[in-house]
Amino acid sequence: MLTIYNTLSKTKEVFKPLEGNKVRMYVCGMTVYDYCHLGHGRSMVAFDLVTRWLRYSGYDLTYVRNITDIDDKIINRANENGESFDALTARMIDAMHEDERRLNILPPDQEPRATDHIAGMHAMIQTLIDKGYAYAPGNGDVYYRVGKFVGYGKLSRKKIEDLRIGARIEVDEAKQDPLDFVLWKGVKPGEPSWESPWGPGRPGWHIECSVMSTCCLGESFDIHGGGNDLEFPHHENEIAQSEAATGKQYANSWMHCGMIRINGEKMSKSLNNFFTIRDVLDKYHPEVVRYLLVSSHYRSSINYSEDSLRESKGALERFYHALRGLPRVEAKGGETYVDRFTLAMNDDFGTPEACAVLFDLVREINRLRDSEPEVAAGLAGRLREMGDLLGVLQLDADDFLRAGAEGKVDAAEVEALIQVRLQARADKNWAESDRIRDQITAMGVVLEDGKGGTTWRLAD
Repeated sequence: MLTIYNTLSKTKEVFKPLEGNKVRMYVCGMTVYDYCHLGHGRSMVAFDLVTRWLRYSGYDLTYVRNITDIDDKIINRANENGESFDALTARMIDAMHEDERRLNILPPDQEPRATDHIAGMHAMIQTLIDKGYAYAPGNGDVYYRVGKFVGYGKLSRKKIEDLRIGARIEVDEAKQDPLDFVLWKGVKPGEPSWESPWGPGRPGWHIECSVMSTCCLGESFDIHGGGNDLEFPHHENEIAQSEAATGKQYANSWMHCGMIRINGEKMSKSLNNFFTIRDVLDKYHPEVVRYLLVSSHYRSSINYSEDSLRESKGALERFYHALRGLPRVEAKGGETYVDRFTLAMNDDFGTPEACAVLFDLVREINRLRDSEPEVAAGLAGRLREMGDLLGVLQLDADDFLRAGAEGKVDAAEVEALIQVRLQARADKNWAESDRIRDQITAMGVVLEDGKGGTTWRLAD
């Protein structure tokens, strides 16, 4: 029985879809003005994990993740680059998709873009005006009237009275209340714009997701997700807009993943303390990065460091060493490990416990690989099967363990030296065997002698 921590209720709840076996999930995606950093990768991998587990569990999932392709940052960056905003966003979307493929992230079923939903935004804004939840002061802007929505703050547990303390209205704004937020922005010189009932302009950030989610999934859906930095004000404002417009509960469950932190601070472009996904992948194998992101619980923060990536690499090496030399056969046996893995994942996607099960299974494979190789091979298939649910362990073991060897060592030379050494061992010429081992070690290569022969990998 799957339980999910619902940020709205602040408790774990037994998951029950709104409609039979169908699950509709919306996740806030990227604002595509720059390359994705590892914090974005954390969110993408977290909800990829949720997607894999829901489908494995038999749910008929529709997964929607949006793209914000117009906002202040996009406009500013395009101007800095001397290019159109849509040329910039097209490049960044292509780069995002490349990063996803390298991290083994399954594409969402739908990936709506804000600029394709302008008409829907106009319709929802007009509904909010008609119901008294929004107003157009006549300067081209339209604002949401926060004080009218009775449930404001129910997701973040913030109180309107506390929010008003220190809030202020900018000189060029026409807000009735400092807490009111913009739904439609009147055009400014040099900015891209769209015609609207209130004059040319562009959408505010929050209205985009309300419209894209309800357009793709309906007025009420099962899961809304995103990073925990979006809980307030973005998701709070989404609830206010959507529920005021439709009169229905917006999302049944809210899921928020933790941030990547560096020296205790959130990784973000605004703090200039970020590493792009491609920066990290230049130094580390994509599966190492992915394992770092899935081995911590999705709601926890991850402290990014070279040490944490080395630990991730070491964990995967243990897994792949267990798989190495065993034939790829259908998963067989190990039902108790599957039961433990399932129990962990059904408890709010408990990946740390699930990964611990994999380590236990590895110990069993290593115990049996010489005495009962067929049983070990079936368990290795089980290890790959469970690893696939985490998005890892699908590579050839030698390919992973030797990853990065290109340009560092000559694989053919290593293989030739291994054959010479094997002959020396057969001739009981131990001095020559040791000399060749030392020669290979000096090349940055580790030899591993086993019952099935000698294999090699790069030294750490």
